[in-house]
Amino acid sequence: MSDNKLIKAIKEKGQTMEAEMSFFDHLEALRWHLVRSAIAIVIFTAAAFYFYDFLFGTIIMGPSKPGFWTYRMLCHLGEWLHRDGFCINKINISLINTEMAGQFTLQVNSSLLIGVTAGFPYLLWEIWRFIKPALHEKERKAASGFVFYATFLFVLGVMFGYFVITPESINFLSNYTVSSQIQNLFTVDSYMSSVATLTLATGIVFELPIIVYVLSSLGILNAKFMRETRRYAVVIILIVAAVVTPTPDMLTMTIVSIPLFILYEVGILVAAVVDKRRLARENAV
Repeated sequence: MSDNKLIKAIKEKGQTMEAEMSFFDHLEALRWHLVRSAIAIVIFTAAAFYFYDFLFGTIIMGPSKPGFWTYRMLCHLGEWLHRDGFCINKINISLINTEMAGQFTLQVNSSLLIGVTAGFPYLLWEIWRFIKPALHEKERKAASGFVFYATFLFVLGVMFGYFVITPESINFLSNYTVSSQIQNLFTVDSYMSSVATLTLATGIVFELPIIVYVLSSLGILNAKFMRETRRYAVVIILIVAAVVTPTPDMLTMTIVSIPLFILYEVGILVAAVVDKRRLARENAV
């Protein structure tokens, strides 16, 4: 009996060690995926630092110039509608630096931010490579477009935030005054923070269908629940639009809200497809 107990204990210990080794193997694999992602981000950051004059003057400061694409399109829209007031000929922005190392820190931080943004698709690809071996064949096929769709939605959100929300917000906030005795002088950190927040926040918000897909696959969310809570979602979307856009005018909030409503409806369709696949698998068992 004692020999049997000893053999059983040895087998259990062997299984435990095998499981622990498997766990640490996964951690090691994850570490290398993250290391490669970090290297890619560093490379993009270095490139952004090298070409910073162009990126700062053309990309970062673009929404502060009357010749920006969005303002030109608004002017053309006003001409097409035969309405005045659409053209923006001046944006009242004066940037200052109040710290000794402020401009150097600005270049480093903004280059890192650009590096993270540019390296985001590669990070998604590395995450997919880590998760892929643990999926079954059908799950791999179902999620095969994860990197493409997640990247597409993120880029679409960043472009929407940069070309729509950011210029509208900058134009409103830079010209808003409570008294003619107060002069608007903005720190360059404040301007950079506003541009980065409005742009990246919109990119993250546009990932809503991907989040819905993941939650639906885990059984946490379904299309029926999303349809039943649509009215609550409308309120939440309006709140998100109000937070993302610091301007209180209804036009900007409406412009931001419409894509979010569309994304929510797309999320319902995604959840419905996942529900249909789950039901088919259950019926096949």
